[in-house]
Amino acid sequence: MSYRRELEKYRDLDEDEILGALTEEELRTLENELDELDPDNALLPAGLRQKDQTTKAPTGPFKREELLDHLEKQAKEFKDREDLVPYTGEKRGKVWVPKQKPMDPVLESVTLEPELEEALANASDAELCDIAAILGMHTLMSNQQYYQALGSSSIVNKEGLNSVIKPTQYKPVPDEEPNSTDVEETLERIKSNDPKLEEVNLNNIRVKSLLLQNIPVPTLKAYAEALKDNTHVKKFSIVGTRSNDPVAYALAEMLKVNKVLKTLNVESNFISGAGILRLVEALPHNTSLVELKIDNQSQPLGNKVEMEIVNMLEKNATLLKFGYHFTQQGPRLRASNAMMNNNDLAECNAVWGSAQGAPELLPLQNALL
Repeated sequence: MSYRRELEKYRDLDEDEILGALTEEELRTLENELDELDPDNALLPAGLRQKDQTTKAPTGPFKREELLDHLEKQAKEFKDREDLVPYTGEKRGKVWVPKQKPMDPVLESVTLEPELEEALANASDAELCDIAAILGMHTLMSNQQYYQALGSSSIVNKEGLNSVIKPTQYKPVPDEEPNSTDVEETLERIKSNDPKLEEVNLNNIRVKSLLLQNIPVPTLKAYAEALKDNTHVKKFSIVGTRSNDPVAYALAEMLKVNKVLKTLNVESNFISGAGILRLVEALPHNTSLVELKIDNQSQPLGNKVEMEIVNMLEKNATLLKFGYHFTQQGPRLRASNAMMNNNDLAECNAVWGSAQGAPELLPLQNALL
């Protein structure tokens, strides 16, 4: 309370009156005291980091060369400090001796006759190349020795030398044959429910008719529509066919109806996150699909789409393989656990069915798990 009472006497002071009574020197001193400077801030100029305390008038214009000469003269006139321990050149401590690498005892035991050692020491580059070609030891010569010996006319065994130096000739591998699937004929066979047609592969196919480079989107949608009523096709793959979201929507509607398809591959296409989500959302309505591949689309799906995919995978109990590389560790681990659980459940179903011999008991066993 006493401190507050001491402050009460300063409440009614008139600052203007006090400032008006100060002299010019006192105002200059007060201004210097009120300056807020930051000497540690390297971003400010030097004039703003410290106060200007120079009161002496300049004696003349600034001359850089004269200033450097004056500083050099002062440095030469300044007497060096004497060393506490004068240098005498005396060496102290142990002399460093490099360690010798241990020799191979096998190499130490190898000795040649004096005639052979003299012959190898006096052998020319051409003779060393002949020895390397005969023994198959191409490391005996360097690149410079090889090219010098190759240009020499005194070399004897050029064929052996070339056989040692030349690399192994690799066999050419022919390109993979193009996909020969007839798009129109295969579509008609799917519509007619051909029992011999169990796998449809349209990967990287090029349509020759109508001057088209890829399968048209209406044709791909017609494939999805035809698979709704087909009861024999188990594998359907459209990798690298430039399929887009409308094709994915049609395939999603097909999965809700089809009860036979086992594998669906739509990798390396132009399907966005919305199309992929529509495919995954159709999985709970399908109990036959065991493998779905959607990786390597033209644009990344994003974290939100990946989380939605994982949520739908955890609700599905029949999908055993899911081909997609998740960018985040969390969704990747959850998807891996979901696929592992589905595989364990499928194995339990197989063991239970073989032991009981009654397929009608499998749904009851699934419910118990």
